[in-house]
Amino acid sequence: MLEKKVLSKRFGLVNPLSIKDYIEHDGYKNLRKALQMEKITIIDEVEKSKLRGRGGAGFPVHIKMMGLAKEASEVKYIINNADEGEPGNFKDRALLENDPHQTIEGMIISAYATGASKGYIYIRGEYNRAISIVKWAVDQARDMGFLGENILDSGFDFDIEVRTGAGAYVVGEEFALLESIEGKSGRTRVKPPFPTEKGLFGKPTLINNVETFCNIPVIIESGGKAYAKIGTASSTGTKLISLSGNVKNPGVYEVPFGVTLRDVIDILGGGVPESRKLKMVQLGGACGPIIPEFMLDMKIDYDRFEEFESKTGAGAIIVMDDRHNLFEILLRIVEFFGHESCGKCTPCREGHVQLERLVKRFLHKESTPKDLLSLESLARVMHQTSLCGLGQSSPISLISTLGYFRDEYHDRIEFSGGE
Repeated sequence: MLEKKVLSKRFGLVNPLSIKDYIEHDGYKNLRKALQMEKITIIDEVEKSKLRGRGGAGFPVHIKMMGLAKEASEVKYIINNADEGEPGNFKDRALLENDPHQTIEGMIISAYATGASKGYIYIRGEYNRAISIVKWAVDQARDMGFLGENILDSGFDFDIEVRTGAGAYVVGEEFALLESIEGKSGRTRVKPPFPTEKGLFGKPTLINNVETFCNIPVIIESGGKAYAKIGTASSTGTKLISLSGNVKNPGVYEVPFGVTLRDVIDILGGGVPESRKLKMVQLGGACGPIIPEFMLDMKIDYDRFEEFESKTGAGAIIVMDDRHNLFEILLRIVEFFGHESCGKCTPCREGHVQLERLVKRFLHKESTPKDLLSLESLARVMHQTSLCGLGQSSPISLISTLGYFRDEYHDRIEFSGGE
């Protein structure tokens, strides 16, 4: 079996509205175990597991946890980033709607290990069903003694509040998310300091996404070394994949790191329908690279993804067949990110306006060799100088296609007569 269901093992087996179902399927068992462990031991097990953040960047989780644990502040926060505004990503939604207590349990264990007393789950405003389910789950957990004061008679206090976004893509970026929870406009901050030093309301804060927190109970159950045996040396565990586009069986699939993109598309996704030819695949969502068919034997692995200079590790795979026009796709991406830019920094605010103008010239076959140079230069400047991940990653689709589909750019110049 290509799939390895670890985080999704309870999907369809438990009623997400029933905490009793979750408990009957080993739910909160690992919280009880963690509360009997030394706090540093929990962080040590996470380090042994080599768990990396599942939001896309793949930052080692134990470093964040240790950073928060070392802070002497009496007030510390845990934030679960469930905004998931990236087009093409929907695996966190699946986790929240099918097994909400799993990520809550991971938050509580993380809070205990780091000394945090308050948590927030920040959910994308459009996820109405997920919001209702998670709010119900938090209330159930509190009623059963898993949240609140003196959790399970351990002397540990921790509670969770659910917050919802207002539809802004940029609040998926951790500093913009902090601003939003504080009641301000969702705009990023200059860093350092980083959240574990000075985060929500100026207090030390740990931020992970839904899938990352879901892995914490698994690590407590099996132990870090056993967990690390799943996947690859650099990318341990499993990855939830959001598969969409021109495939027969789109959906959320959980696979161990190390499987190939082609296997996910052809075996799990059933391949491209109507016997059409696969033209290109976008990885990570709208902010990710667009690659040609010949690269699909690449393994799903953070080290491999880092070559693209983007948050490809978020897990989205968007398949596009030979009916799609590359420049129509690129224009849609540029327009989206231009609309979602908060406008705080010049490279992102002004850059998207110019990117849109240049992409339209290629789409309408009105481009010149100078336009090609301008497009490539501008995309790289935005990638390197924008203040937050939106401006840094939005040009990745352009940068990647300038490398892998350069002939299509040249064809457009040729039709326009060149200069």
